[in-house]
Amino acid sequence: MPRLTEKYKREVIPEMMKKFGYKNPMAVPKIKKVIVNVGFGRMVVDKTSKEAEKIQKYIFNSLALITGQKPQRREAKKSISSFKLREGMTVGARVSLGGKRMYDFLEKLIWLVLPRTRDFKGLSPKAFDKEGNLTIGFKEFTPFPEISPEKEKGIFGLEVTVVTGAKNREEGIELLKLIGFPIKS
Repeated sequence: MPRLTEKYKREVIPEMMKKFGYKNPMAVPKIKKVIVNVGFGRMVVDKTSKEAEKIQKYIFNSLALITGQKPQRREAKKSISSFKLREGMTVGARVSLGGKRMYDFLEKLIWLVLPRTRDFKGLSPKAFDKEGNLTIGFKEFTPFPEISPEKEKGIFGLEVTVVTGAKNREEGIELLKLIGFPIKS
């Protein structure tokens, strides 16, 4: 069992019950899922179909390495000529993590990736939406331990969204702070 689940049961639930006045431990918000997104954007716009397919395959393989799960293709819902975008064209990749894989990914994110990120001074409370979900953007994917930057052909950015069961921002911030996310005060 991952360390975060133990920490959640032993420390986070009692602390959240005390701070927010929950009567039942089941009412305490928890992390529902983690979503990792990558948009292809400018990397494939002016490329031939073979080059674009090669870049997409590289990103899919890298994302599968990082998350431990095969990514889904995300396709354009409608055509936008100014972006050279056609309906049905693959525009990104997404991985939705839950259960043990989610907790393994979060442990890696908190204890390895965030400290390795360049000029990292903590997560801003502004990164939370009104439902208490946290979204972190990475300009490059090199802080992840599965990736060796020397061997990589191209660098792409990705976005990690931690979806919580919190009712508001304050609960989400407190939940993730207690779990171990380095959030600025």
